[in-house]
Amino acid sequence: MSKPNILILMVDQLNGTFFPDGPADWLHAPNLKRLAERSTRFKNSYTGSPLCAPARAAFMAGQLPSRTRVYDNAAEYASDIPTFAHHLRRAGYQTTLSGKMHFVGPDQMHGFEERLTTDIYPADFGWTPDYRKPGERIDWWYHNMGSVTGAGVAEITNQLEYDDEVAYNACRKLYDLARGHDDRPWCLTVSFTHPHDPYVARRQYWDLYEDCAHLEPEVAPIPYADQDAHNKRLMDSCDFHNFTITDDDVRKSRQAYFANISYIDDKIGEILDVLDRTRQEAIIVFLSDHGDMLGEKGMWFKMSFYEGSARVPLMICAPNMTPGLVETPVSTIDVTPTLCDLAGVSMDEVLPWTDGESLVPLGQGGVRTAPVLMEYAAEGSWAPLVSIRAGDFKYNRCALDPDQLFDLSRDPQELTNLAADPAYADVLADLRAQSVARWDLDRYDAAVRESQARRWVVYEALRNGSYYPWDYQPLQKASERYMRNHMDLNILEEGQRFPRGE
Repeated sequence: MSKPNILILMVDQLNGTFFPDGPADWLHAPNLKRLAERSTRFKNSYTGSPLCAPARAAFMAGQLPSRTRVYDNAAEYASDIPTFAHHLRRAGYQTTLSGKMHFVGPDQMHGFEERLTTDIYPADFGWTPDYRKPGERIDWWYHNMGSVTGAGVAEITNQLEYDDEVAYNACRKLYDLARGHDDRPWCLTVSFTHPHDPYVARRQYWDLYEDCAHLEPEVAPIPYADQDAHNKRLMDSCDFHNFTITDDDVRKSRQAYFANISYIDDKIGEILDVLDRTRQEAIIVFLSDHGDMLGEKGMWFKMSFYEGSARVPLMICAPNMTPGLVETPVSTIDVTPTLCDLAGVSMDEVLPWTDGESLVPLGQGGVRTAPVLMEYAAEGSWAPLVSIRAGDFKYNRCALDPDQLFDLSRDPQELTNLAADPAYADVLADLRAQSVARWDLDRYDAAVRESQARRWVVYEALRNGSYYPWDYQPLQKASERYMRNHMDLNILEEGQRFPRGE
């Protein structure tokens, strides 16, 4: 039996609360709305860790950061960790990546046979946090609030240039796959950096949201003194106190963010159009790595377990998964087992060390009882944080902070911490017991500190003297493109045409 082609469409920092059942009605996202109509849509999908590199490593391996050891945006992704690209390639797939995956370390492939672009972020250890220096800001790479105060319109940015290239290369690859020179099934991963900040958008998309009713956050800013301990650390790490954020800054930032959702929708539309016109069929997965608080409670970006930061869109369009809404909590860590299940590829050899599970049964009306797990041990934290989403409840634990318990069915904005409420004592005890059984926080903290200390030594050493970068350098063999004298022109023209003879 032939194996299905797979197209993965990944975006960056897209808040899942704007995808209650596919894109919200007010979003100008016609291509994603059409995709949603034929997809299994997961309303309550969560990241494995609310930061780029840890989230992406977790998604690709089906493992939490405590297993991958990709704790932050400068932690090496070890070459011996099988990803979905390894599993599929081993089973005979051609695997290609166009765009971002934020691999850190000398291995810049991780199972992909081909990369069409470089990454947008550095591959070395320069962005390593340091738990030995709590509260220290590393100004040249830490987020600051300039993304908010600088929100507005631009026709080209570093990020727009990147995503234009990602989409172009993805479309070109789909055309090439249609020519039929390689009879293997394929898995093409297309990974964009938008709508990640900075909050800057092209005018044509900006104008779509000029009168948008959602430019104000639902929850007004909470004063710094009233924020929880982790939020205070995040605000400090983002240099919040040295910026004055006006209501206009907030509206412009949200307008640009929504505009960039529409920009990405156009890019995805281009890719799906090529897929359709070249008569290729594929399973299609759409997801984000993590979300963005986008001003709710006065918080921005990600790095917390609150819904805006940790909840992400996830849609899967596959022949044996029924289109419709699934409200059961799931995780992006479940995507790798799901892809292997859909492709008929066994993960048995590594299953004992996999944190996710296949979503195919949920797409066929089945039931899931396993809770969703999340971890965070990167910038803005002074010790690891862990979270469990089980049923209607979310339980957060950190050795430095009071426990947090939220009932999302009654309090979707997570404004009331129920951990001290006697009425929820049994729920708290149960989730706390599950968390303690799953995580030894002292041991986790020690592992993170060891990793950080080692990387600081290596980074400083490698920056002393001649420097050889790990950043991926796309190889383009110009002598094998278009027409060259070692090629037969007649064979070339026929072979590069799709469709042939029409």
